[in-house]
This record gives sequence, C-alpha cells and structure tokens, in this order.
Amino acid sequence: MKQWLKNRRKGYGKKLVSIHAWNAWIVVILAISGLMLVGGFWREILGIGRVWLKWLHIIVGLAMLAPVVYYLILAGKHWKQLRNRPWQRVNTIFVLALLVGWLLSGIVLWQFKLAGPRWSNAALLIHDLLTWVGLPYIIYHSITRTKWLKDPARRAVKTTTTSTQAQNAADPSDSISDEKETPAAISSSQFDHSSERDSLKPEERPQPLYTRRAFIRSAVGVGLAVTLGPTFISWVGRNLKIDNSIDSMLENDPNRMVPLPQPLSASSPPIGGGAEGHFRVYTVTPIPSFSNANWSFRIDGLVERAQVWNWEQFVKLARTVQVSDFHCVTGWSVYKNTWEGISLAQLLKQAGVKPEAHSVKFYSGDGVYTDAITMDQAQMEDIMVAVMHDGKPIPADLGGPVRLVIPQMYAYKSVKWLNRIELIASEHIGYWEERGYDKDAWLTGASQRIPNNISGS
Repeated sequence: MKQWLKNRRKGYGKKLVSIHAWNAWIVVILAISGLMLVGGFWREILGIGRVWLKWLHIIVGLAMLAPVVYYLILAGKHWKQLRNRPWQRVNTIFVLALLVGWLLSGIVLWQFKLAGPRWSNAALLIHDLLTWVGLPYIIYHSITRTKWLKDPARRAVKTTTTSTQAQNAADPSDSISDEKETPAAISSSQFDHSSERDSLKPEERPQPLYTRRAFIRSAVGVGLAVTLGPTFISWVGRNLKIDNSIDSMLENDPNRMVPLPQPLSASSPPIGGGAEGHFRVYTVTPIPSFSNANWSFRIDGLVERAQVWNWEQFVKLARTVQVSDFHCVTGWSVYKNTWEGISLAQLLKQAGVKPEAHSVKFYSGDGVYTDAITMDQAQMEDIMVAVMHDGKPIPADLGGPVRLVIPQMYAYKSVKWLNRIELIASEHIGYWEERGYDKDAWLTGASQRIPNNISGS
C-alpha cells in the first residue's frame, strides 16, 4: 500500500495543479447548469432539453468524485506541506467540504425515490446552502488571486538536474517537490526568483500548466451572462421573493374570483396546524390569471353526463378537508397542508364513467400543461380538486383558483390551474413525462400510506 501511494504521489505538484484545474471546470459547469435548471426563464424555453441538461448536471456532478478521491490520495503530503500555513489549511478544508457536500447531497437528490422525501428535502437545503455560500467564495478566491497567477513561474513545476527535483518556484502549497526538504532546497527557495527567471533563455523559462487568467475571465464572463441575465431577473423576481408566504402571494394574487370560497370549520383554523415549509414556484409558462369572465370547469370525454360549471356554481359544490404532505420531484417538501376541495372520485361519480374509459386526463388553464392517471389510480380517496389551502383561497402562484392534489405522487402530477378533466380510452403521456419523468410518480412507501380524510359539510 505504501509503495502504491508513493507511486501515485510522483509528480505531486503537477497533479495538484491538474486537480485544481479539473475541479474549477467542474464547478463552473455545475453552477451554470444548476442555475439554469431551477431558473423559470430556462424551464420555459428548454423544453425537452431540460432533461438532457439535468443528466449533464448529474454526470458532471458524479465526475467530481474522481478529482476529490485523487486529492485524498495526495492529501497527506499536501497537509504536511501546509503545516506552517494555517489559512491555507482552512481554505483546503473549506473547499474540500464544499465539494464533498455538493457530491453527497447531489447523489441523494439524484436518487430521491430511494432516499425518500425527508432525506431529499434536507439534501436540497444543504445543496442550495453550499451553492450560495460556496460559489461566491470560489469566485472571490479566484479573482483575488489573478494578480499573482499572471506570473508563470509561480504556477510552474520546474525540473532541474540537482538532487532536488520538481521544485516549486514560489508557492510550495501549490506545487511541491517529490523529495524531502533539505537545507539546500530550503535555501534555494529563498533566491530572488525574478533574477533567476531573467537569467534563463525564453525557451528555458518555466511555463504554466494552464492559463488561469483566461479560464477565470471566460468562466466568470459566461457565468454572469447566463445566470445573472435572464435567469437572475426571472428566477429571483418570481421564485426567491423575500416574503414568499401564502399571505404575500394572496396580496398580489392576479386572480379576481368572486365570491371567495368560505372555509369549512376544519379549514379555519387549519386542522393540520398550518403548513410546515415553503413552496417554490415552478412553472413551464407565465403564470396565468383568471376572473369569473374567463374561468369555467368541465368534465367530459367518456362520461355519461358531461359537466360544466362557472365559478359561482363551482364554489357551491360540497367540499371535504384533508391533511397531506406535498412533495416536489426536485427535492423540496411542504408538510401538513390542510386542503379543502372536492373529491375526484365524487366528481367522476357525478359525471358517470363509461366502461371504455382507461385514463383521466387533466388540463391546466395555462393551455400547455397536461397530465393523466389511470382509472384505477383515480379511485384513491385522497385525490382532491382543491380550492383552498390552510383555510385560504389558493393563489395563482400555487395553481389557484383550482388545482389538483395527489398526495401519494410527486407534485408534477398535481396539475395547477386545473379547469378541465377528460376521460379517455388510452394512456396519455403528460408534459414532464414527455421530457423524461416517470409516468407513475409514486412516492416512496405510497402504497402503505393511509390518507387522512376529514369530511366537511
């Protein structure tokens, strides 16, 4: 083992520089692709390309494992070299913690179905926290070091014919000799490097293994152009509001529905005790707005009695209340939501289902998004066409005035701005299923879940 480690550590200085370079490019790719994945602007224009971008993000994230493991092989020697450099030790620990944290939390998010909602929710929080702390630090660290990185000798590994080989020209923390430090080596490291360099012919002068200045300039420029342009304006403006509470959403709600639904006693105060967590607003289209004049709700297709309601009629339908958790496929969750609405099974019973009906197709009022479940799945008692959340109308940001709620499946099945239900004779592949998501979006352990339903009057 010792001999194997010794062989791996040969050319130690060059390997550290290569690891640094690979990590830098990996972080840049992950930062840009990650911000594009969550940015509303890019979600709306990428279409199926978002799936490929997601897989690029996952593959590059997993590739981070290689330089991290390789560095750990060299870490013992590097740590000894930093024994008199406490701040560089702190920097090394911090950067390594960032990389390992990103890697582990990313793996949990990648395998969210195996991990389950609570683990993936925690992993997303950690992933975001590391991103917003780590990226500014890495950018700052890179920019503040550009001045001395201009000097090729400070990042080159020089090979000499003396007994000490591959001596670093300036910074022993970045490029280290493979031999033990001798008094002669220590003395030679104190020479005037500028004079030593000037005495060499141009072709003999040490050259940098890669151009950090060009890398930083291009990476920061591309990163700022892609992320701080449309993504920053759209994502921060719509998704990262300082106050993203339901009350704040209702205050700025573009919907103008009259009359407002009046909550049942189980909704106000909410029998679930109030939702725990915060919704993140994701949408594939601009958020639509509705009023009594442009809103209606219908059930048609393979039914005995097609149904159509205007808003005044719809809010008079008998509703029930249920408490359930809400899980997004991207990893976040909101727990103990108190939903009030009409049972899907009750609506289907009222319309009358024809024997040839195979699936229930749901339409969003945005005119683009659709999804579907089978008739067997539609019999789950906790599927609800919801009109209230925690005793309050559902704002447009969260899919109001009416949205679907399927607690045992990931939320991309819970169609927002729901205004039509159609029974069809075949399968239907929904918007995100066309783009790589599972047709059956079951949560981990969903088949064992017992719905918590409370009847209202």
